[in-house]
Amino acid sequence: MLDPDDKAGVKQIAKDMTDDMMTFYPGNKPGGTPGVLPLPYYWWEAGALMGSLIDYWYYTGDDTWNDDVTEGLLFQVGDEADYMPRNQTHTEGNDDQGFWGLAVMTAAEYKFPDPPEDKPQWLALAQAVFNTQAARWDKEHCDGGLRWQIFSWNNGYDYKNTISQACFFALGARLALYTGNDTYADWAKETWDWTEGRGYIDEKYYVYDGAYIQDGCKELTPYQWTYNIGGFMLGAAAMYNHTEDAVWKERLDGMLKGMKLFFRGDGKDIMTEVACEPSKTCNTDQQSFKAYFSRWLANVVIWYPESADTIMPLLKASSIAAAAVCTGGDNGRMCGHRWNDGKFDGTTGLGQQMAAMSAALSNLVEDSAPPVTADSGGTSKGDNSAGGDDNDRGSPILHRPITAGDRAGAAILTLVVLGGLVSAMWFMLGDDAKEATAAVGDGGARAAVLGLFPALKGGKGKEVDETLPQMAEKEQPQMDGVKGGGMLFTGSGEVSTPRTAAAPPPRQWSTSEGSSTSTEKRASVPT
Repeated sequence: MLDPDDKAGVKQIAKDMTDDMMTFYPGNKPGGTPGVLPLPYYWWEAGALMGSLIDYWYYTGDDTWNDDVTEGLLFQVGDEADYMPRNQTHTEGNDDQGFWGLAVMTAAEYKFPDPPEDKPQWLALAQAVFNTQAARWDKEHCDGGLRWQIFSWNNGYDYKNTISQACFFALGARLALYTGNDTYADWAKETWDWTEGRGYIDEKYYVYDGAYIQDGCKELTPYQWTYNIGGFMLGAAAMYNHTEDAVWKERLDGMLKGMKLFFRGDGKDIMTEVACEPSKTCNTDQQSFKAYFSRWLANVVIWYPESADTIMPLLKASSIAAAAVCTGGDNGRMCGHRWNDGKFDGTTGLGQQMAAMSAALSNLVEDSAPPVTADSGGTSKGDNSAGGDDNDRGSPILHRPITAGDRAGAAILTLVVLGGLVSAMWFMLGDDAKEATAAVGDGGARAAVLGLFPALKGGKGKEVDETLPQMAEKEQPQMDGVKGGGMLFTGSGEVSTPRTAAAPPPRQWSTSEGSSTSTEKRASVPT
């Protein structure tokens, strides 16, 4: 049983949870790709995992996983060092990129060992993520806000979800606090004002999932998730610490009341994902949300100490409940998702482990050193212009630019292929070809050969050309998941009908080896 007052015991339990969590990560094993998780996990959750491991090191002093974290964070930065790798364009949204940005921001704040000098630095990476997202702030639709998706062909490009705003807000607030640059604070303020002004945050400080741009972001998706309010509490605490403006204290106090929605049980003190957990419909993404809520509430205690009397009893009770359901799996200690049950619920996964670990670690926050800033011991190097070369990328550049040499090589290759084709046909025609040569000469014979391939010279080949767009059109629904109809697969293993207008849309899987169609919802509504 976890005892929050036994710090050595908490560290040992957190270690066991972390060891078991890392069995789901193949990136540090032969054949694995650093910073990539296997299906059914999305790329963003690997970034969240890296951030959680930095927390683990910070609170416990155990550096077992530090090399894996550094390798994963650096391997996924992409060509422009802004966490927009080319092979993730079929899945990456602003929230996905945001989680990687928050992870490297944590690395800077906690003085996680800096990368080699010839590699991107933690602070500069966080600034690159922020700069690319600020460039995507969309005033044309709904008068502001970030879209869920970065690229227009991905499902959800027409949706402005709350977690994208929350990540951008929290990253800006923390950059303002770390660097002292008020430009970040101005962006954080604008993000809060837009989110609240659109009703995503209401007068009770309930925080909703998002809205579609077609009606001006007026009809809200009414589901509430722990990580949405958690992200805004994290950013508000950083803003209060940076500005000492009473408005941020007022907002924090309001959210301290609004967040109580997520604590259930007899004592109303056990963290619960209320939109899906009671109905047992949480999908793979949603099973991890309590991890971020736990981590970010611990940060709020650091930056807004007056909140400790409210937050710490809830985190302690939740950590005890979380540890109590870690009795599953072959080793008898894998964690479940439903902490309220008082027993293992039969589910295991990366999200369950990360959530329980983060809850356990929160018991160590009051004994830990505060995060640093550039003026209080921070060592990470920044770059105010980071990400600037990638601000206008709205479509993927899958290959390097074509050079004159490439064109020459392509021309030669084309001639070789065509020559081989003609020679092959010449061989197959045999005596007929020789007779054609005698009758009409080499040129006429070659024309006769091409006559066997009308698609190459018009005529009936036009029918083939007209068929291609039809084939592409027919394949489009399969390429886009359920865009053209179909079924939705949820993390609970259930199959449901396609999304309605009130639900965030499905997405596609993508890994370092390529992408494949999936219809699991991302931060979606329960089914």
